[in-house]
Amino acid sequence: MDLQLSGTRAIVTGGSRGIGKAIARALAEEGVRVVIASRNLDAGRATAAELARDTGGELHALAADTRDDAQVDALIADAVALLGGLDIVVNNAARPGMPPAMPGVAGVESGYLLDELDTKLVGYLRVARAAAPHLVANGWGRIINISGLAARGAFTIPASARNVAVAALTKNLADELGPKGINVTVVHPGATRTEKTAETVARKAAAEGISESQAEKALFGHSLAGRIIEAEEVAVVVAFLASPRSVAINGDAIAAGGGTPGAIHY
Repeated sequence: MDLQLSGTRAIVTGGSRGIGKAIARALAEEGVRVVIASRNLDAGRATAAELARDTGGELHALAADTRDDAQVDALIADAVALLGGLDIVVNNAARPGMPPAMPGVAGVESGYLLDELDTKLVGYLRVARAAAPHLVANGWGRIINISGLAARGAFTIPASARNVAVAALTKNLADELGPKGINVTVVHPGATRTEKTAETVARKAAAEGISESQAEKALFGHSLAGRIIEAEEVAVVVAFLASPRSVAINGDAIAAGGGTPGAIHY
């Protein structure tokens, strides 16, 4: 299927590694001109160079901390200047969820929760707020917010709260911007292979005296797919949502975790 993305312009925050990097690659392979944003400019430049080499596409790197209004405003302005406009925004700049040192409500530190919300919820809002006028001016655009399946279960309070909040943000943005030609969606990855997965698996295998394949299955084999999902498999979902082909989907959440046993979402 031709996704009709060639020549469109995108920014991917948190794009130097993990799911964000896979998304930047998938978009570049479809002919999208991509700006990768990350806190570390050197890491972003290295990723942009790697993906440009691999895909033959146009990729740029910019640095910003999405917890800062001024940095985000400058990021979007610089991306628009580099690309000559903006069509697609992928919000992905967030830390992986971390288990608390102490389980339950007693382990939820106020500062940690507030920082998680500032980074993932308000950070996504900052980017969308700065980018929206450019998408509205086009009369067409896409905003895809990368959240997580912790939105659909009681994992930890910070993980569930931040991801539910991103889903709520997404729906509010969709209702406002949808009539102006902009689709806003949220993607919920589950366990996904990234650069840190091998270390996690090796540590469990060593601690329990089992093989790494057994450790990976124990850690990440609980979906209906029975295995960990690859970052590239999430990225193809995002590429479709970023395309004109996805016009029928707006304001909704797409799970990309291999299927959750026993759950019904309607």
